[in-house]
Amino acid sequence: MKKLKFALLFMLIGMFQNVQAHSSSNSFLSLSNDEAGLVLRADIHLRDVDLIFKLDHDRNGQVTWAETISKEIAISKWLEQGIQLHESGQACKLGNADIQASEHADGIYLSALWHPTCNQKIEKTNLNKAVLSLSYTLMFAQDNLHRGLLKLDFPEFQSSAIFSPEHPHAQLTKANASVVQVLYQYFLEGIWHIWIGVDHILFLISLLVLAPLQSSRARITQWHAVPHFRSAVVDVLSVVTSFTIAHSITLGVSIMKWLEPSPSLIEPAIAISVVAVALNNLLGWSSLKRWPLAFVFGLIHGFGFANVLLDLGLPSSALAAALGGFNLGVEFGQLVIVCVFLPFAWLLRNTFFYRWGVVVCGSAIIAVCGTLWVLQRTGLV
Repeated sequence: MKKLKFALLFMLIGMFQNVQAHSSSNSFLSLSNDEAGLVLRADIHLRDVDLIFKLDHDRNGQVTWAETISKEIAISKWLEQGIQLHESGQACKLGNADIQASEHADGIYLSALWHPTCNQKIEKTNLNKAVLSLSYTLMFAQDNLHRGLLKLDFPEFQSSAIFSPEHPHAQLTKANASVVQVLYQYFLEGIWHIWIGVDHILFLISLLVLAPLQSSRARITQWHAVPHFRSAVVDVLSVVTSFTIAHSITLGVSIMKWLEPSPSLIEPAIAISVVAVALNNLLGWSSLKRWPLAFVFGLIHGFGFANVLLDLGLPSSALAAALGGFNLGVEFGQLVIVCVFLPFAWLLRNTFFYRWGVVVCGSAIIAVCGTLWVLQRTGLV
């Protein structure tokens, strides 16, 4: 029996390590204009640049700006190969990049700034008639989950685009900045953020894992299975609805700039929520109701969702569509997770594997992972 428990423990640890190893990264791009013409900017996390150029010369586990700037010429060429701007099908010359460091919520980024020149000079007077397109292929060979997030900010229209290995090109026209297009783009971004957010996924699964079981004063491994599927569904709906209402509130509050807590506070708080919900699963009869927990911590996760949107940039001309699309995408992404997990949990609810492997060992591992995230996000490790 003990050997089986340890086997389940190591199996779940291995599963989590695989998921963690495939966590994705984002780069942030913007295209705007000033009096001189077009302005293109790209922000790439230093850890991603390090994957390509092995910047950590002294192998101390940290990449310094001095180590980065020592390879400025090679990095500039790499950027120009992976980021290409076209006007009417003709490539624009990016010119020399102004490379600096910038700080984002998740660390230090390399920022490159260009003033592209195209065959047809792009000015305010002809900006709306320009047929622009952008290609982005950086990091896709190293990480197929990597995404490039583009903010398009012109006087007459604002929009966004998401670059992926499947969609490395984007047309940058006013037609693509319609309300419907903005709604669709941010809907996809909402789905994507949930599916790559390991902390959000583990938080949600921790809330769902007890749904097929009936609470009692017995040890949690001896709880009886819920006899009717409808009861488990109602339990799940109460949890997911509470979480949805809560994160929708703080997402809107943050985007409207009524309350903007620092990411340095929100990210550790999200990790703490993962630990708290996982440990709550192990308390048995003493555990708190999960739907109130979902609501309280959902308020915190909503601020985390808002940070993603604010990093991408919101089109002021279609703010409601962007906010609504992103929120719908988050809900759809959650629904997919629920639809995958709940049938699995229901079918296995009477098994030793589910009680010990999923509920007990799984919750313990999630609590440990959440604790490590807390330490990382507070700079203690």
